[in-house]
Amino acid sequence: MQSFSAIYEKALNRCGGVEGLEEILPKPRTTKELKQLSDAYCLSNMSRRIFQAGLNRKVIDNKWPAFEEVFHKFDIDFNRLLSDENLEQLMEEKRIVRHWRKIQSVRHNAQAIHEFNQEQGGFVKTIAEWPSDNIVELWHVLKKQFKQLGGRSGPYFLRRIKKDTFLLTQDVIKALMHWRVITEVPKNKKQIQQVQHYMNEYHQDSQRPFSQISMILARSVD
Repeated sequence: MQSFSAIYEKALNRCGGVEGLEEILPKPRTTKELKQLSDAYCLSNMSRRIFQAGLNRKVIDNKWPAFEEVFHKFDIDFNRLLSDENLEQLMEEKRIVRHWRKIQSVRHNAQAIHEFNQEQGGFVKTIAEWPSDNIVELWHVLKKQFKQLGGRSGPYFLRRIKKDTFLLTQDVIKALMHWRVITEVPKNKKQIQQVQHYMNEYHQDSQRPFSQISMILARSVD
């Protein structure tokens, strides 16, 4: 397993030095900052990622003000109480992207956030306090309890709200294989947990956030 300092040096060379690399690295929120986020903000960012997945990202970004209006700024109670008829009416709303399963996910995920708040100590609190050295377990929770948050969508949602998490993008996976950290693309839970183990080692060596570690890895290869 290659040392993180060697990987960082390679990323520096490819980004034109310290300034070029450091300015592109993500800056995650602290636990205290995350706890100040609202449920509506989380649902909005969760839904934005869901609608972007597999679709044209710029189209979703351009339409997002209309999404915010149609879904009442992603108020949790408004969206979890939408009826089937309400959802069917949204399929006629031309200002948004009319994708049935993604529209359905807004109601389901609003209800899931509500249930977290009622039964599990609060959704925002759970996200804020979740240890990043076991972030892949949070990915699993999001996939299991929410709609349309499997694959990369759960991690990308966390990155959107600036919760510290690494990503398994194609570039990160390529780098991990290039530096002989892994020998195959991680697909199952056991393999992904093993990646977490290696990321934890890099975190201990570098004292950097996991989000920065994955970005540095991505920039260390062509």
